[in-house]
Amino acid sequence: MPYAYYDKLSARDKATYRESDRIIRVPLKAAASMWPLVEQIRAALEEANRSEVQAYVQRLVTRMVTDLGAPPVHVKVLAARPSHDWGEMQGLYEPEDDDVAVITVWMRTAAKKRVVAFKTFLRTVLHEICHHLDYELYGLEESFHTEGFFKRESSLFHQIVGRDAQVATPPAAQA
Repeated sequence: MPYAYYDKLSARDKATYRESDRIIRVPLKAAASMWPLVEQIRAALEEANRSEVQAYVQRLVTRMVTDLGAPPVHVKVLAARPSHDWGEMQGLYEPEDDDVAVITVWMRTAAKKRVVAFKTFLRTVLHEICHHLDYELYGLEESFHTEGFFKRESSLFHQIVGRDAQVATPPAAQA
């Protein structure tokens, strides 16, 4: 079922919306190889180490887009989120012009400057990756927030973290 803003879209944008909505999964071939990076991001975030968080997130994003065959994207992790009358900004995707696209995420809340919860932070990163994939992998003209978009975000999350928001371990290590 389309979101409320669907009715206000042009016919061309409605077609893009429907195309986006049909894509519900992003299959990673090497998700298990990303598990250690996810744990490193968690640890660096808990230590509030911005430079390490940025380095590990960049490695994770690079591994993901390489796995999927999408072009590279540069990641910036900044301190406190910007805020406006409408709320706080959590992440930003800036498509490439002549260079590489940029994902910017913030690791602290705007009001209290607290480090963002791990799950929230990682989902924000994945959300921005989904925008990148919409343009660069799926060739969509726009990147709409559709049910399919949010399912793709969850698909990535569950592959690299696990359904219970705990870092997954390989089956052999669970014994």
